Amino acid sequence: MWVERLIFRTHALRRMFERGITEGEVRMVLEKGEVIRDYPDDQPYPSRLLLGWCGLRPVHVVAAESAPGEWIVITVYEPDPACWHPDFKTRKP
Repeated sequence: MWVERLIFRTHALRRMFERGITEGEVRMVLEKGEVIRDYPDDQPYPSRLLLGWCGLRPVHVVAAESAPGEWIVITVYEPDPACWHPDFKTRKP
């Protein structure tokens, strides 16, 4: 995906700080990661969950494209292996 501008929600910044995830890593997930879930009914913009790999560490980013190339980052986290299958694309029941 094309990422020209990132807008971080306060929640996302807080989580990034707590989890040691950088802006560069978020950008990399948005540009090269895989969309694993779409949330078309989210407001004010449809959002999506993306999976990317920062070295050996999986990172999930939930973001919405508010304009071409402009992304609002809602939250960022390292998925818990206890809650996700080993590919980190599917939640465990």
